[in-house]
Parts: sequence; structure tokens; C-alpha cells
Amino acid sequence: MKAYLREVAEFLTKVPVSDLEAVADRLWRAYREGAQMFTCGNGGSAAAASHIVVDLAKGVDLPPGAPRFRAISLVDNVPALTAYANDLGYEHVFSEPLKNLARPGDVLLAVSGSGRSPNVLQALEAARGLGVSTIGLAGRDGGKMKELADICLVVPAQSMQQIEDVHLAILHALYLELKERAEAAAGART
Repeated sequence: MKAYLREVAEFLTKVPVSDLEAVADRLWRAYREGAQMFTCGNGGSAAAASHIVVDLAKGVDLPPGAPRFRAISLVDNVPALTAYANDLGYEHVFSEPLKNLARPGDVLLAVSGSGRSPNVLQALEAARGLGVSTIGLAGRDGGKMKELADICLVVPAQSMQQIEDVHLAILHALYLELKERAEAAAGART
């Protein structure tokens, strides 16, 4: 257990701060422009994708009338997910809803511990075709996600649990940065 925690702490120190700042700046631009943020992932990555949406939707304290974060997780509509999986195949469960909802200028934040999940990769490809900015959180060597995302943060761990722990810490850091910016901007308006 001690080794596990020590290794997670070490991976956290390897998160490229300039890339993290670039992700925060892109998400902040989406907020300022009223663009939609979409998230997706599988398993623990699906939980992380939903988690950041909840944090942004509920955890930011904005006064009445201030713009709110427009964020939705593509993993949260189970009936649509199972319909696409059943009728078209599991690799389409995120790309097809994205094609229905996304507009140029929106952002897709995709999470994949391996960077190789076919449905996440297909969502990234669809996003590019729609004029949607792409952000990836990957693990191991980044897989194909590294090539498809405009910005990709790669946790170079082999343990999926450590990758997921660092991804969640990254998402919390992003949330806290965006919360601070939004609350400060709203305070400036009142």
C-alpha cells in the first residue's frame, strides 16, 4: 500500500503543468463562449467523465444570471448507450450522440486508461470532423488517443488504478481552476 501511494504521488509530479494549463484555458474559453463540453470514457474512466460534469454543474457557486458551465457526459444516458451498442455496435456509443449534439467550438474531454478504447477513439475522430476541440486523458503510452486529441495528458503508469487516481486528481485540479475563474468573473460582474 505504501509503495502504491508513493508511486501515485510520483506520477502526480510528472503531470505536465503547461499541458494542464492549456486544457484549463481551452475549457475556460468554452465556458466564456457558451460552448458545450462533452465527456466520455469506459468503466472507471466513465465515472471520472461523469464526475467532472457533476463538479462543474453543481460545485461552482455563481450568482443568479451568471453563465453556467454547459457540460454533459455521454456515458450517463444508459438507454441511448445501449440502443447504439445493440443496433450499431459498442464502438458507436459516444460518437453517434456526439454527432447529434455537438457544434463547432464545443469541446470533447475523453478519458481512457489505455488510450486505445475503440468507442473513445471513434468519438475523438467524430469530434474532429465536427469542428470540436479534443482533450484526452490517457495512461500507459497514450495509445492512439495521443494522436487524435488536440491536447493529451498521459499518465505513464502501467497500473490502471494508478492511472485512474491521477486522472481524477487532474480533473479535480481543472475543476478547482475553472471554479475559481468563473466565480471571480461573476464577482467582477456584480
